[in-house]
Amino acid sequence: MPTIIQRNVRNVAFGLILVAGLASSSALAEPWAPGQSLPSLATFALEGTLPDLANKVVLVDFWASWCGPCKASFPVLDALQKRYASQGFTVVGINVDEKRGAMETFLKTHSVSFPILRDARQKLVASAEIQGMPSSYIVDRKGIIRNVHAGFKGADTEAELIREIEELLK
Repeated sequence: MPTIIQRNVRNVAFGLILVAGLASSSALAEPWAPGQSLPSLATFALEGTLPDLANKVVLVDFWASWCGPCKASFPVLDALQKRYASQGFTVVGINVDEKRGAMETFLKTHSVSFPILRDARQKLVASAEIQGMPSSYIVDRKGIIRNVHAGFKGADTEAELIREIEELLK
């Protein structure tokens, strides 16, 4: 039977191992950034049908119904989807509204041709550490994040997106 000192040493050692493990796991969880692999979206229990993203250039766009710049970005993203889909490009919209009805109301007046998924549990948006809406990630055919866009600044953002998408489609 261990002595009180042995049990205390063992408890302290276990506590240190636990703290070290938690520290290292949180250090691994970084915001999404260029050069990182896009996590498998299928693991986040998103509402909606996830399209096949294999060998495609993908623009993952986080948006919310209450976001003014998101309203402005939707026609641009839809035009990009239509323009480049035949070349192996797709937009995937990730809605972060708390209520499904808010998303559905938004989509009635801002319909798009690209797939929309809803992150009802807020797991994906937490993984990416999104700070504002909209936030977009352009991913190459190998699943590597190449560009990140925070916000939508009209024609300037549109020109950047076109340049980046065309470069990755080459």
